[in-house]
Amino acid sequence: MADKRVPLIEVREISKYFGSVIALNGVSMSVYPGEVMCLLGDNGAGKSTLIKTLSGVHKPSEGQYLVDGKPVDFDSPRDALNHGIATVYQDLAMIPLMSISRNFFVGSEPTKGWGPFKRFDLEFADRVTREELGKMGINVRDTQQSVGTLSGGERQSVAIARAVYNGAKVLILDEPTAALGVKEAGVVLRYIAQARARGIAVIFITHNVHHAYPIGDRFTILNRGTSYGTFLKTDVTRGDGAHDVRRGRVGRALPRVGGVRAQR
Repeated sequence: MADKRVPLIEVREISKYFGSVIALNGVSMSVYPGEVMCLLGDNGAGKSTLIKTLSGVHKPSEGQYLVDGKPVDFDSPRDALNHGIATVYQDLAMIPLMSISRNFFVGSEPTKGWGPFKRFDLEFADRVTREELGKMGINVRDTQQSVGTLSGGERQSVAIARAVYNGAKVLILDEPTAALGVKEAGVVLRYIAQARARGIAVIFITHNVHHAYPIGDRFTILNRGTSYGTFLKTDVTRGDGAHDVRRGRVGRALPRVGGVRAQR
């Protein structure tokens, strides 16, 4: 049965050209509230170009981009943020020597006082940071400790909580478990589940099928700028297609996983 809900974001037959290079070729994808959509593909599959298109960095050369069922034309990442679309990149846009609370509010610093006496409201920042991290199940020893003292998984979790606090309806995560150990990756996946439980739509970009499978609700496969379809979790198993995703041969591996063809 077709899903009659309106996706929070949807792209239809999106293509992106850089001169004669075809980075994306007719890609379609959607994500709904309270869902984790995993975008899978090896290096060079087109994942980065697609997320930069979704986040307003690139304009699509062809195709349609809809938010809440309405066509949009973003000129910048600020336009995407204004529509509730937040992207957490691998570098996290955090300053290692600054405290957790200052990083949490970087770019939107709370202040108190007036005129030349206006200053950063440290008490407010610490309190809100601790509260918001707590809502996501994140515990830190001290919000005044520098971000550089946190583990990779903890930094990812703070970045996710910051995006949620700033009003994200759609959270785009660029390889959040890359270069993390098994335990740290598990921490990040747990916080992604927390975001989903709060009704946020999550797009989880990864080349690691084993990280995607436990958390994903649906899976879109990219290879060389082309989509091989979107699969329900019930259509795949943890081992299905992992070998071929890494080698760019998903088109032959996944269309009949579990005897069911991919959604086109």
